[in-house]
Amino acid sequence: MTATSIPTTDLESNVRSYSRSWPTAFTRAQGSVMTAEDGREYLDFFAGAGALNYGHNHPELKKTVIEHFTDDRVIHSLDMFTDVRRTFLETFKSQILEPRELDYRMIFPGPAGNNAVEAALKLARKVTGRESVVNFTNAFHGMTLGALSVTGNSMKRGGAGIPLVHATPMPYDDYFNQDVPDFLYLERLLTDAGSGLNKPGAIIVETVQGEGGINAARADWLRSLSELCKKHDILLIVDDIQMGCGRTGGFFSFEEAGIYPDIVTLSKSISGYGLPMALTLIKPELDIWEPGEHNGTFRGIGPAFATATKAIELFWSDDELQKSTETKGAYIESRFNQIVARYPEQELIAKGRGLARGLQLPSGELADAVSTAAFEKGLLVETSGPEDEVVKLLPALTISQDELTRGLDIIEESVALAMGA
Repeated sequence: MTATSIPTTDLESNVRSYSRSWPTAFTRAQGSVMTAEDGREYLDFFAGAGALNYGHNHPELKKTVIEHFTDDRVIHSLDMFTDVRRTFLETFKSQILEPRELDYRMIFPGPAGNNAVEAALKLARKVTGRESVVNFTNAFHGMTLGALSVTGNSMKRGGAGIPLVHATPMPYDDYFNQDVPDFLYLERLLTDAGSGLNKPGAIIVETVQGEGGINAARADWLRSLSELCKKHDILLIVDDIQMGCGRTGGFFSFEEAGIYPDIVTLSKSISGYGLPMALTLIKPELDIWEPGEHNGTFRGIGPAFATATKAIELFWSDDELQKSTETKGAYIESRFNQIVARYPEQELIAKGRGLARGLQLPSGELADAVSTAAFEKGLLVETSGPEDEVVKLLPALTISQDELTRGLDIIEESVALAMGA
């Protein structure tokens, strides 16, 4: 690595992370390839942590955003009416909600996923009058205080600097290796007058835990959770920030389970182009906000509305992307199962749904060794899980089969290096 290819780091806080794993300066990106300052190309299995489901600089989306700027269209509007805002709302309703028989009102809470989560938690407490929220082990919902309170990772929680309260963690699906019936503990606490559990206003869940280690909940478990919420008059919040917008196949990750959450949070790939944008979807009867009761400066980023609309028109007018995602996901699963079979003594685990896939290794050190070796071979892949023990794949949904195969070949070689094979 040449000195000129690495940015000066004494000007930036120690909090930076991804640049430590991938010590090079990137200059260009297109599709599933990022190019570094020294001219080397890297295959991207990271996709902006799920913010680039349609790849880097998709030509049609790029044309849309360029035209938005060159035509002097509205860039910043808070929540004033604009034509691109109206077009997005109408397109999202007609192309996403109505075909799935979902009825939601949309809140634009701010530019990031944590804004969507904070709005969901605040509204759930306002609607129910209850402050307690149930979250799940290994959950991740964001880095602001409310979102951190329902996050499981101890390192991230430790950065808060104050007690994180009003949230009660419960076991996620398969936490006890299915040795305990689903929701046995939670159901008992909710029905036992002596349990000491404050009745929650909401339960927040990821159908696939991304940062938690690519833990995919079973459809039956999600249906049982939904029924439990209805039985006890608890609002169900699905955090679809990383797993929505087609990551698991359907536009929403909960579609497979056939549930209808009360509140859904979206961000990351909702703009289609990596531009900041977030949505909190709420059932109409929950819309009890006073005007301006929840707001923010960056609620109306025009170029994001424009590219979000274009992405829906390009990719969600039929089911071709969903079928492709499911097929490619099955291919990754097959390749991962072959790796698992090759090292039976290491007890590797293949995990995930759609194009959110993980390969769990015995330790974070081994997973990091795989990720490091992959980077040296020209592949960007991160790790996740409580000990960073899972090699986590989030390739663009638009990745070609050749690129997918090449990336998996690199992972296979990297695992072999890490295992000393």
